[in-house]
Amino acid sequence: MELAHSLLLNEDALAQITEAKRPVFIFEWLRFLDKVLVAANKVDVKEKQKKLVEQLTGLISSAPGPPTRKLLAKNLATLYSIGDTFTVFQTLDKCNDIIKSKDDTPAYLPTKLAAVACVGAFYEKMGRMLGSSFPDTINNLLKALKSAESQGRGEILLSLQKVLSGLGGAAASCHRDIYKNARSLLTDRSMAVRCAVAKCLLELQNEAVFMWTTELENLATLCFKALEGSNYGVRVAVAKLLGTVMATALMPKQAAVMRQNVKRATLEEVLELMATGFLRGGSGFLKSGGEMLKGGGSVSREVRVGVTQAYVVFVTTLGGQWLERNFATFLSHVLDLVSHPRATQTHVEAVYSRRCVSFMLRATLGGLLGEKAQIAAGKEICQAISKQMRAVEAVVNDISGENKAGAADVSASQHVMVCALKELGSLVQSLSATASPLIQEPSIGLLETVTSVLLHPSMAARLAAAWCLRCVAVALPYQLTPLLDRCAERINNLKSSPEAVSGYSFAMAALLGGVHQCPLGIPHSKGKLVVSIAEDLLRTAAQNSRLSLQRTQAGWLLLGALMTLGSSLVRYHLPKMLLLWRNVFPRSSKELEAEKARGDSFTWQVTLEGRAGALCAMRSFVAHCPELLTEDVIRRLMTPIECAMTMMAQVPAIIKVHGAHLKASAAMVRLRLYDILALLPPKTYEGNTCMPASGSGALEHDPSSIYLRIPVGEAIPGPLPLGVSVIDASVALFGVVFPHVSFKHRLQMLDHFAECIKQAKGVRQQAVQLNIFTAVLSALKGLAENKSTLGPEEVRKSALALVMGALDNPNPILRCAAGEALGRMAQVVGEATFIARMAQTSFDKLKSARDVVSRTGHSLALGCLHRYVGGIGSGQHLKTSVSILLALAQDGSSHEVQTWSLHSLALIVDSSGPMYRGYVEPTLSLVLTLLLTVPPSHTEVHQCLGRCLGALITTVGPELQGNGATISTIRSSCLVGCAIMQDHSDSLVQAAAISCLQQLHMFAPRHVNLSSLVPCLCVHLCSSHLLLRRAAVACLRQLAQREAAEVCEYAMSLAKRAGDNDVVPGSDLNITETGLEGVLFGMLDRETDRKLCSDIHDTLGHMLSSLAVEKLSHWLKLCKDVLAATTDVGGAVAFEVEKDEEDSEKKDEMDDDTMFTGLGEDDKSKPSVAPRWVTRVFAADCLCRIILLCENADKVHFDLAAARSSQAKNPKGDLLVLHLSDLIRMAFMAATDHSNQLRMAGLQALEDIIKKFASVPEPEFPGHVILEQYQANVGAALRPAFSPDTPSDITAKACQVCSTWIGSGVVSDLNDLRRVHNLLVSSLDKVQAGKGSSSQLYSESATTMEKLAVLKAWAEVYVVAMKIKKEAESKPAKPVRSGEDDEEEEDLGADVLPPDSLITLVQPELPSLSRLWLAMLRDYALLTLPAEFSSQLPPDGGAFYTPETIDTARLHYRSSWAPVLHAVALWLNSTGFGAGEEKEEIPSAPSKTPGLSQGASSTPKVFEELVKDRMHLMLGVSIEFLCFPRPEEPIEHVMSCLQALCTLLESPCAKTHIAEDQLLAVELLNVLHRLLLTRDPPAVQLQVTAVVQETIRAAQDHLQRQRSNEEGEKDSQASLGEGGDTGELVPGKSLVFAAMELLVFILVRHLPQLNTRVKESPSHVPLRPQRLPEESARLVANTVSILAELPSLCSPAGSMTILPTVLFLITGVLRETAVKTSDNSVPVPVSPALQGIKTIITSPLVRVESIHTQWTGLVRSSLASVLEYSQPDDSRPDMDQVSMLTAITLFLLSASNELVGVTVLQKGCMDRFRNALNSSDPWVQARCYQLLLSVFQHSNRALSTPYIHSLAPLMVEKLKAVERSRPGTAAELQSVQEGIRVLENLVGMGEEQNRVQLLALLVPTLVSYLLDENAISSVPQVSKALHDFALQNLMRIGPLYPAAFKIVIGAAPELKTRLESAIRANQASSKAKAAARQAQPAVQTAPTIKLKKSFF
Repeated sequence: MELAHSLLLNEDALAQITEAKRPVFIFEWLRFLDKVLVAANKVDVKEKQKKLVEQLTGLISSAPGPPTRKLLAKNLATLYSIGDTFTVFQTLDKCNDIIKSKDDTPAYLPTKLAAVACVGAFYEKMGRMLGSSFPDTINNLLKALKSAESQGRGEILLSLQKVLSGLGGAAASCHRDIYKNARSLLTDRSMAVRCAVAKCLLELQNEAVFMWTTELENLATLCFKALEGSNYGVRVAVAKLLGTVMATALMPKQAAVMRQNVKRATLEEVLELMATGFLRGGSGFLKSGGEMLKGGGSVSREVRVGVTQAYVVFVTTLGGQWLERNFATFLSHVLDLVSHPRATQTHVEAVYSRRCVSFMLRATLGGLLGEKAQIAAGKEICQAISKQMRAVEAVVNDISGENKAGAADVSASQHVMVCALKELGSLVQSLSATASPLIQEPSIGLLETVTSVLLHPSMAARLAAAWCLRCVAVALPYQLTPLLDRCAERINNLKSSPEAVSGYSFAMAALLGGVHQCPLGIPHSKGKLVVSIAEDLLRTAAQNSRLSLQRTQAGWLLLGALMTLGSSLVRYHLPKMLLLWRNVFPRSSKELEAEKARGDSFTWQVTLEGRAGALCAMRSFVAHCPELLTEDVIRRLMTPIECAMTMMAQVPAIIKVHGAHLKASAAMVRLRLYDILALLPPKTYEGNTCMPASGSGALEHDPSSIYLRIPVGEAIPGPLPLGVSVIDASVALFGVVFPHVSFKHRLQMLDHFAECIKQAKGVRQQAVQLNIFTAVLSALKGLAENKSTLGPEEVRKSALALVMGALDNPNPILRCAAGEALGRMAQVVGEATFIARMAQTSFDKLKSARDVVSRTGHSLALGCLHRYVGGIGSGQHLKTSVSILLALAQDGSSHEVQTWSLHSLALIVDSSGPMYRGYVEPTLSLVLTLLLTVPPSHTEVHQCLGRCLGALITTVGPELQGNGATISTIRSSCLVGCAIMQDHSDSLVQAAAISCLQQLHMFAPRHVNLSSLVPCLCVHLCSSHLLLRRAAVACLRQLAQREAAEVCEYAMSLAKRAGDNDVVPGSDLNITETGLEGVLFGMLDRETDRKLCSDIHDTLGHMLSSLAVEKLSHWLKLCKDVLAATTDVGGAVAFEVEKDEEDSEKKDEMDDDTMFTGLGEDDKSKPSVAPRWVTRVFAADCLCRIILLCENADKVHFDLAAARSSQAKNPKGDLLVLHLSDLIRMAFMAATDHSNQLRMAGLQALEDIIKKFASVPEPEFPGHVILEQYQANVGAALRPAFSPDTPSDITAKACQVCSTWIGSGVVSDLNDLRRVHNLLVSSLDKVQAGKGSSSQLYSESATTMEKLAVLKAWAEVYVVAMKIKKEAESKPAKPVRSGEDDEEEEDLGADVLPPDSLITLVQPELPSLSRLWLAMLRDYALLTLPAEFSSQLPPDGGAFYTPETIDTARLHYRSSWAPVLHAVALWLNSTGFGAGEEKEEIPSAPSKTPGLSQGASSTPKVFEELVKDRMHLMLGVSIEFLCFPRPEEPIEHVMSCLQALCTLLESPCAKTHIAEDQLLAVELLNVLHRLLLTRDPPAVQLQVTAVVQETIRAAQDHLQRQRSNEEGEKDSQASLGEGGDTGELVPGKSLVFAAMELLVFILVRHLPQLNTRVKESPSHVPLRPQRLPEESARLVANTVSILAELPSLCSPAGSMTILPTVLFLITGVLRETAVKTSDNSVPVPVSPALQGIKTIITSPLVRVESIHTQWTGLVRSSLASVLEYSQPDDSRPDMDQVSMLTAITLFLLSASNELVGVTVLQKGCMDRFRNALNSSDPWVQARCYQLLLSVFQHSNRALSTPYIHSLAPLMVEKLKAVERSRPGTAAELQSVQEGIRVLENLVGMGEEQNRVQLLALLVPTLVSYLLDENAISSVPQVSKALHDFALQNLMRIGPLYPAAFKIVIGAAPELKTRLESAIRANQASSKAKAAARQAQPAVQTAPTIKLKKSFF
């Protein structure tokens, strides 16, 4: 293939390849040329032009295939337009000669077609440059047109279209000729030709004025005729032609009008013409007069649909503004269509016409009008409805009967009503909450108008009105309850009117059916209301025969609708329902017989209707309340169902007696029976009938569908006619039952089927056969799903005979069904022999048969066999199947055979998977050959080829990335195939091409060229074909996932190229600066398809994730533009919105308010729609995602100072914080919109913004944050959400935002905070109002949600307030900020918090809040009980929920309990468990007066009970949650819960409680341990350690109290604490054990080296200790300090059980974490470890004799471990010696008795000190001196003396050496000073007689530090400091030991002189110096670096 990539055709390479591959090679070359010519250098092209023209014209006569000729023509034309045009006329003449040629053989045809294509391309590209040659060419083409066959006709017409488009107005002289020749072909028998004519005429009408003036009527008639018998493609093309011509006639194009004086058509004329087509079809006006008079002949469906599409094109072409201005005319015209008798001759036709009209309205109104215009249109529709209704009422009330014609009007009006009401409903539903002005405006009176239709005489109109009300209620849920009430009231008042009973019950049923779409639901009481009405109707049905039918139907309908409310409501009414069902049916067969004898025809009708209704309600119950379907309930339902089955057997006899009008009612019963049986688990029931029919859906076919759930993707339910539904239901039921029936019965049924088919004749036979096949298929599918078999041989035979007979039935649908059935049978039988037999039958048949029917049938059978049996089961037949199908696919004589065989091939490729790999190459080459040769008019073949190609790509799969020769051939073949399909004219084929490329991109992304694919996809986004748009978006979605940036770039490049006009001409793609994203946002407003919209959302989401952070302004602007477009129906922010979205995307940087006025007003642009609410909600969600993405990307986005500086460096850089005002503004716009969904999204965005930006400081005003300036905006955004008519979910969200705002600390001034705070206060009042609030619009659970949200918000505020208070208390009291009123400050006590503390806001509400919070926690605790304790729940609900809404309430509690728990814990802690409350609770007991009456003694007991209850509540809730936090629970809940526990345990009451009940504490610790196993975040683990610490402290305090109580009894003292006398700790009961488990887990997790098992494992590599991360270090530190406390909880024996472990862990932690730090600070975990060692060694337990020996051993071995760990070692160069020495010293000082005289340890300790003294690090030396000093000074001389003897000499040596190397740094100086201090102390400790020797060591050393006076000025500062230090010390020592001092000084004269000179120099210094020096020694005496904690 690479050889084909050259400018000239590589003829040598072409000659070498095989004949079969040549067309592909040539096509590949042409593809390359197409890309390269445009980009190449003109000079190069001109050089080679001659040769190129030769090669290309040579190809014309080489019989090229359709894709090749298209490319060839395009290349030739491009070549001439780039290069020289000398030879163009020669080439043209050559082509014309070929066209004129008389050769009609099929072989010459491709050459002719290629010449035709070239002519078209030349004119299209060069147009008027070709001068006056066009008349000849056109005549030549027209001549050829007359004699051509269909393929030629199509190609010539397309060429003519191109000629016309190239020449424009210049070709006017030929327009008439072309029109005359072309128009007759509009009714050509080939559909492809009809399409081509329509396209050609569409081009012609651009310039030919006569087409839309004088010829307008004729053209319209022609179009109507063209639609007769048309297919989809023709309908699209003709509708486009007709619609466009009509639109042009109404509003001609300016240029054409100026040239000629034209009479413009009026709107009435144009509409009248279109209506003719709709009502009379292609028969014209007068032509078939006779037929007209007979009134026969209805219009065919194709024509009606085509005209309907033409109406849509007509309106779309004229545009949205036109529709807005002329809507009234258009509406009345369209409604007249459906009221015309010719459109409604039969019921089926009427339904069809209604659907057409509804489509017209939906397609125009729904897409072209913005929300404002839609509201205006809604008003018009309302007026139309009320006008109709007035006319109907006039007729109905006209008792005299003078108005005979009126009756016909009424029946016609019903159809008008249905259309108008359906559209009104859809309109309101799509507008959602933005429709509120339409509902509220009294002048329109929408609700009154719609409810008036509920009394219409026709059932269809009543149902439509009910449906419309349901739409209103779903759009505006606050209308739901009032509407239900109104209907209920009317039903009760108008019981005597049949219409009213029927209409209002329809409305109520519809409203109940809509409840599931309203998340807030309806009050529970409405269910009772409905039941009572229904019961009443059923009870009174028999009283009045005029009403009995309606009342029966209405009663059951309401009960059926009630069931949709779900189990929680139906549960209460179930017993009553079961009773009603039982009573409707006779109890026994006797009663049934008696009935038969009794009734007349009317009573039977009522009875049947009643039974059908009862079964219908049953079905609804089974479908909507699956939880209530217990065994017992099913058994009780079966009784009436069995009765119904018995009764059905009798019905034919009853109908015989009483008349055929009962048939419908009986059929209804049968339908309901089948429906419910199909839903119940199949017991053994049988019964089965077959009747043929079909039809289109309408509500009146089955009123119950008004309340059922609508299948996804449908807008309005359309149940099929009764006859059809019964069959469908019986087929479905047959599938359910068949697997459960015995083999004998199966055989009988199959034989019966065969008999039925034989009996039936003609058309009926086809219908019967179809029904039977559907049933058999359904049964086989049921068998496959149940994994059961078909049965023994005879059953198989019977089934096989049935199927095989149909494989060659002329009806294609039957053949399909038979093929499927065969495959399913093979699957169900599952035996290799059976499969082989079936396959063989088909093989034989295919080899011999020559007729199309059997070849298609059997080829499909093969495909289905492979599909259902799967690759492995059918592997052995693969080769034969593939070879046969490949042969069939090449059969050019029959395209039908090709289609079917290719379809089967695709099935086989799909199901065989990798087993097909060996057949890929031959299949691929076949696919390519066919793509290059099959004419494009055979779209089905091309579609199947696309399917095959897709399946082949999947089969090869990831191999496609490879570079081997075969793989690259396969890959390039796939790409060529895709390219051919992309160029095909059929949208489905293009869609297939896109999905193939998408597959290729998935497997081999490098090889798919995005630069050509993306622009192609962008063009398809504006296609009029939904499937193509879907495919394009799906592909973009996948591309954006990997390469979003490239996709956007290529799309923008398309926008730049759009000027060069080489994009598809006529496509209305408009990519502006907003790029592809802007186009996609625009599509969201127009598209209604769910899948498409969700793909657009995903695509935008992927783009956002990869690009939003880099292109921040661009994306924010996109979102802002979408959000700023509010419909100004009293919206908070109103904008002018008129121009189209393309314009609104031509972003000019104007002021925001004028942003949306369009630019460049030209008439052509279609006025756009301002973004609809759904799109705006999506934009608000995008906003939240952008904030999140920025947060993950870089923290600079949230730092104003950093952002400004980085922007100064890089002006292009874009940071979120710089757009804060925009973010706030967008959130504000969204939060104050009409649409509730948008308000939610806006509030969410606002909350995100507050959370992320709350702490960002404002650099210009230190101490302030940037959000402060937006207080007003936040307040204004929140206020509307608290208005009384706001739905609960929005208020709940707003509470959340309030608490975030108040708690964020942005606003520090209380007065400013009050605004938002007052909103919460007002909500709190609502909460306190209690349960029974008067006017309830929503369900109780909505109220629950709102109340809980308020309590949660208050809890969050209180938590923050308490935190601020705590921080303020812990800080030293600082003077209060001045600037507030000074008077107030004086009288505030010293201990009062600063006045602006938040707590002052919460304080006043606390009494009521705490009560509500506790009530809420009680509710929550009950609701979390497992199901088996449900009997313990209070029967009338809790404080905030009702028993009926318990399931939904749980969810609301689940989301809000955690902050409340924390708040309650804080409150209990701060008030001492609410001790103050008792005053209110127990009035009898006066408080705090112990001497008073017995009342006082009861108080404490009551208070203790209270404490106990509250403790149990709090701990219960926490432990229940922490045991098993759901994975979806936010981590904040876990944190809140742990903080609550921690706070709770801080209070003394709680401590006593938990310590007294040890098992509780153990359980708590076990639960926390489990939590640690599942939750990682360090914050959680830290918080857990805090809780453990509090628990341990509580136990310690408790033990302390016990010990102090039993002071006297010595012996019992020993057994106090855990472990008693034996020292055994029982797991599960021991608190210490539980704590150890948990703490060891934390330690080993963060320091795995502690685990000895890890070390012993052979794979263990010893790790060097590393610095722990900050959080881990804190965790380990906390853990160690808790560990050290544990022994104090044990008895002496118990402590010996755990001490070895504790000491092992602590010394281990010391080993692992004592790592040197750069600044010599102590690592975080080391201090607690040292502190722990000290705590343990000095603990009082040690004094107990019984354990002394054990204890001594422990201490010694611990010290030995520390010594071992502190041994200097190459593997641990960074060990922190100081920490280790400190530990050693601790042992020496605290456990001196145990250690005296243990020489090994002593030697080790001395070594360590010696090492430290010899250390090169002065800091280590200094600390060593300090530690030695404490050892030397130890009171136990036996311990200290050896150390003094061993280490003092070394010290003296060290200090002597300083004279030679004076200290150079402060650290070295300090080390010397510390050493001297030790020596001085030694001198002090020595006895008098040794003092001289000691001083003789000290004094000379100090003197040697003195400098002579000359040197003093020149030495460094440090050296001088040493001199001063030595001098002061000498001057201090002299007076201390005068005698000895004298002796020492006297003994050495040089000492004396140095000392004296130094003193003199010192005195000589100035006074200032002296003063300075006095200050200095004070500083120097203290060590400069202190440990964080003093351990000694």
